[in-house]
Amino acid sequence: MENKKVLIVDDQNGIRILLMEVFSSEGYTTFQAPNGKLALEIVRNEAPDLVLLDMKIPGMDGLEILKHVKAINKDIKVIMMTAYGELDMIKEATDHGALMHFTKPFDIDEMRMAVNLQLRSEEAGGWYAVGS
Repeated sequence: MENKKVLIVDDQNGIRILLMEVFSSEGYTTFQAPNGKLALEIVRNEAPDLVLLDMKIPGMDGLEILKHVKAINKDIKVIMMTAYGELDMIKEATDHGALMHFTKPFDIDEMRMAVNLQLRSEEAGGWYAVGS
């Protein structure tokens, strides 16, 4: 299995570091970006399989970044993170292709399971092979 790539986009350094440690230990290649400009540069250059994207980022907000990510590559999976309960923003993010969202503070194990499910579901066919 080739290494899956995860991009973490959040303006809070502590969250980026935590998520990078978690997903590196899961065997993923991780990238981080504190803002939309850098995030989109990484999306273009590294083609991550999944983006963990904070809704509230100074400058370019999460929805705007999401739209750009999907314009670059519609197959990139995106999971939104938000500290706010803005249902309209969450609905709009889903309408633009986000798979799900986590509200901060999120349960790191739930986040890890969700990411693993998304990234490993593609090759899950091999997991269900029946032996004789």
